[in-house]
Amino acid sequence: MSTSRYPFAHRFDQVSGSAIREIFKVIAQPGMISFAGGNPAPEALPDDTVREIADQVLLENGKALLQYGATEGYAPFRESLKEYVRSQLGCAIPDLLPVTGSTQAMDLLSKALIDPGDTVLVENPSFLGNMQCLKLYQANLVPVESDEDGMIMVDLESKIRQYHPKLLYTIPTFQNPSGKTLPAERRRKIAELANQYHMVVAEDDPYRDLRYEGTPLPSIKSFDQDGWVVFLGSFSKIISPGLRVGYIAGDSEIIRKCTVGKQSTDVHTANLNQAVVDQFLRRNLLPAHIQKICANYGEKMKFMLSKLGEFPGSVRYTRPQGGLFIWAELPEHLNAKDLLDKAIEKKVAFVPGTHFCVGGGHTNTIRLNFSNSTLEQIETGMNVLKDLVGETI
Repeated sequence: MSTSRYPFAHRFDQVSGSAIREIFKVIAQPGMISFAGGNPAPEALPDDTVREIADQVLLENGKALLQYGATEGYAPFRESLKEYVRSQLGCAIPDLLPVTGSTQAMDLLSKALIDPGDTVLVENPSFLGNMQCLKLYQANLVPVESDEDGMIMVDLESKIRQYHPKLLYTIPTFQNPSGKTLPAERRRKIAELANQYHMVVAEDDPYRDLRYEGTPLPSIKSFDQDGWVVFLGSFSKIISPGLRVGYIAGDSEIIRKCTVGKQSTDVHTANLNQAVVDQFLRRNLLPAHIQKICANYGEKMKFMLSKLGEFPGSVRYTRPQGGLFIWAELPEHLNAKDLLDKAIEKKVAFVPGTHFCVGGGHTNTIRLNFSNSTLEQIETGMNVLKDLVGETI
C-alpha cells in the first residue's frame, strides 16, 4: 500500500524511476569516469553544422517554424524522412510520424495498443527506459530468453502460444544493453511469427548506423508481409539527442492512432528541430558524419574489449560489431551493485545489469558504455574495475 498522502494512479505502483537516471546524479561528481550512460561523445555532436542550418532555416522560413505545426510533422521533413526510411529499411513504408525522440514513439505505440494486463514480450535483458514505459501502461511483461545471437526463436514462439501477446518489443541491432545483433534468419522468423499470430512487433533500431565492422543486416520490417511490424527510429545517436527527433513508421492505421495520441501529448514535435534534421538529409550530410563518429567509436569499443580481455578468465562479455554497449557477466558470486559502490569510491560508474532484466536477477551482470569516454578514461576506469573484480576472486 502507498504511504503517500496523494492518490497517485496505480500505474505507478510498479515503477520507481530509472536506475540510470539515479546513477546520473553520481556521474556529475567531479572526476567521475562514466561507463553508465549512452551519451554520444562531445566531439560527435555537430554543433557548428546545426548552428549554420538553424540560421539558414530561420532566415528563410522563421515565422512558420516558430508557429504551431501539424501533428503529422513538418511537411518538408516528412518528405525527406520518407525517402531516408525507405533507403534504410529496404522497403516501402506506408506511413510515418515524426516524434519527439524514439522514446515518444514507444509511448505512443503503447498508448495506441496496450490495455492494462495485456501481455508484451520483451528480450531479456532489454532497454530499461521502454520497459518502464510499458509498465506505466500496466502491461504484463514476459521475457524471451536469449543466446549469443539474441532472442531464441523456439522460446519466442513458445511464449507467443502460451501468452497470446499483443506486442513484441525488440532491439535487433547492437541491442541495448547486450550489444547483440539478431541474425537475418531470426529477423525473418519474427516477421513470419507476427503475421501468423497477429502480433505487433515494435522494431526499435536506433543503433543500426553505428556499425564498426561486419555487414549491415536487413530490417525485420523488410520481411513484413502484412503490416504487423512497426519501425522505431531516431536521430539521437547519429546527430543529437538534444534535438529529440525520431520517427515511427508502419501501417497507416497504426500511425493514425499514434498521431491522435500525440495530439494530446505535445501537439507536434518542434518544427525547428525537424527542419534541422531535414537539412541534414537533403544536404546528404549524414554519411560523412556517421563515418566520422563510427571511426571514433570503433576505436573506443575495440580498446574497451581489449581491456576486458585482461580481466580474470571467469568474466564473460559480448563482442559487438557496433552500437554503444558491451555486456559483461562476472563470476556468479559477485553482486554488481556492491561492485558499483566500490567503483564509485574510485570515481568509476557503470549500470548493474539486473535493472535491464524482467523480474530482476542476473545480479552478476553489468552494462558498459564506451562512447562518452576518452581512451585514457577507458584505460583508467577499466583498470579500476579489473582490480576490483580480481580482489573478489
